[in-house]
Amino acid sequence: MSSAIVGEFSSDSPVVGNPLQQLSRYGQSPWLDYIRRDLMASGEMQKMVKEDGLGGMTSNPAIFEKAIVGSTVYNADMAEIQKDKSLDAMAIYERLAIKDIQDAADILRQVYDRTERRDGYVSLEVSPFLAKDTDGTIKDARRLWKAVNRPNVMIKIPATEEGLPAIQQALSEGINVNITLLFAQERYEQVAHAYIAGVQKWAASGGDVGRVASVASFFVSRIDSMIDGIIKARLATANDAERKQLESIKGKVAIANAKLAYQLYKKIFSGTAWDQLAKQGAQTQRLLWASTGTKDPSYSDVMYIDGLIGADTVNTIPPATFDAFRDHGKPQASLESGLDDAHRVMETLAAVGISMKKVTDDLVTQAVQLFAEPFEKLLKSVEAKMDAR
Repeated sequence: MSSAIVGEFSSDSPVVGNPLQQLSRYGQSPWLDYIRRDLMASGEMQKMVKEDGLGGMTSNPAIFEKAIVGSTVYNADMAEIQKDKSLDAMAIYERLAIKDIQDAADILRQVYDRTERRDGYVSLEVSPFLAKDTDGTIKDARRLWKAVNRPNVMIKIPATEEGLPAIQQALSEGINVNITLLFAQERYEQVAHAYIAGVQKWAASGGDVGRVASVASFFVSRIDSMIDGIIKARLATANDAERKQLESIKGKVAIANAKLAYQLYKKIFSGTAWDQLAKQGAQTQRLLWASTGTKDPSYSDVMYIDGLIGADTVNTIPPATFDAFRDHGKPQASLESGLDDAHRVMETLAAVGISMKKVTDDLVTQAVQLFAEPFEKLLKSVEAKMDAR
């Protein structure tokens, strides 16, 4: 399979026996954590749907900043949009982004229809500046949902404390939601119950519950990056017993945490409250594994795919990791294997005095900032181009 985006994709492996396609045998859908206009226009995305079993796409401010600012693909459209002198930088960005989301959603509509609305979604994030603003998030979610105007779009809302009521409200209005920036199992439980409550309200208002879809996006690799850093610092002064404990959990916490979150998923979506909605045609809120590119070069480049394959899940994969898994991924049911080891890893983490709560709280704060910074850079770049016109 040839690549239409030089430097982003380098897919030359044959389709026969494609590990990405084989994920569907285990109930997992591979999504692409990337968007850029030429991916759709070149036909490459359509090839990925056909040859890789691509089931969806996610975007975020950092991805759009790289696409719009880091390439010349958008220059012509930006110049045309800028003829309307009444538009500010935010409005110009949204015109560009919404068109990309609509085009991607149109390509994925075939997947959406074939899977009877279970798959085939593309996600667009509310402004990262609203992460601590419940009312602002609700208004932005409504506005973007209306602007994109596609049944297979999901509006991304962060799982901050302020985001939780916004998530429930959006779902109660029939808006598909991708809950992002999830790290902690405790917060995931709140998110899953917010989904159920939102769908219940939607059903009570006469809405078609089978039309509402949501994913809960657990960020994976960032957990290991932070905890491995703590472990490295601790090893410098650890005694032999402590060293053994610390080394036994290095690079293992993220997958253990995700595996245990999946057990919560199975429990939450099998209770009485859920069963009543399921009878009306509601679909479960799938867990989605995000941030699945490996940060540490000493680890397998596909460890966060190989280790998290299971039914009713999504893995949204960055381009290089997508290619890597196509080349040498090992599709097999792995999400429910080694659960005793997963519990042991989390118990050892606590035993050595590393607080998972502090780690996950810090990661949420860090992630909000990591999305706000490229978004601000993107808007400043658009403003600079406006000033030069």
